[in-house]
Parts: sequence; C-alpha cells; structure tokens
Amino acid sequence: MTNTSNKEILANFLKDIWTDGRVECVSKYLADTYTIKHDPGDPWDGKVLTVEGFKERLVQSRAMAPDQVFTVVKMIEEHGCVAVAWTWHGTHLGDIPGIPATGKKIKMSGLTMYEFEGSRISGHWQVADRLSVFQQLTQL
Repeated sequence: MTNTSNKEILANFLKDIWTDGRVECVSKYLADTYTIKHDPGDPWDGKVLTVEGFKERLVQSRAMAPDQVFTVVKMIEEHGCVAVAWTWHGTHLGDIPGIPATGKKIKMSGLTMYEFEGSRISGHWQVADRLSVFQQLTQL
C-alpha cells in the first residue's frame, strides 16, 4: 500500500472489511496485533487481537446486521492517527445477547480514532451510540 494516505487506507478498510465483510482482506490492512483501547459495550474492549482474532471479531460483529453499511462523515489525520466520524445502518437479522433478531432497520453514529504502524492499522479508540440501537430494537 505504498503512496497511499492513511485516510485512503482507512476508507478502503471500512468498506472492504466492515461494510462488505471481506474477511479474506483483513491481513491486507492490519498490523500483526490490533489493540482495542477503548470501545465501551464492545465485548472486545481492552483486548489485543491477532489478525486471526480480528477476523473472528469481524464475523461475530457483522452477524447481527450482515447488510450493514458504514458511511464516512469526516476524517482528520494527524501524527499516525486517523479520526473518523461515521454513520452506520443495517437490518437486525441476527440475535444479540438478550434480543432475538427483529428484522428492524437500525442506525447509529460514532467517532473512532484509528492508530497506524506505517500503513497498517494497529488499533482504535471509539465511542458509538449503542444506546440508540438498543432503544430502536426494544421500542414497540
């Protein structure tokens, strides 16, 4: 991935990995280890993952809304870090703890700061509006 900005790498990562679910492409984007420094509500919060561990996380995370789409609102790059404001939407087609699949359309927004080692993504710090997802799924 030479001559490509970290913002471009991250935009491609969000599309290929999180929107399209291309598990086979994970090693193209990640450093040898990936640290989830802060991500409240995420079962992997605080963990250091190998590339294989990240693949497992991807498959499990996308199962609740396999049609999910991440949309970049804005990116800012500074000192080996890219901050991205994003929106997300999908259809609740897979069970999550305590909430069976509802078939409802859901959406949320968030802000994630991704860290890079060279041109590889090595971790993130994130806040996401998971409360609104819970509310969307539990309201009649």
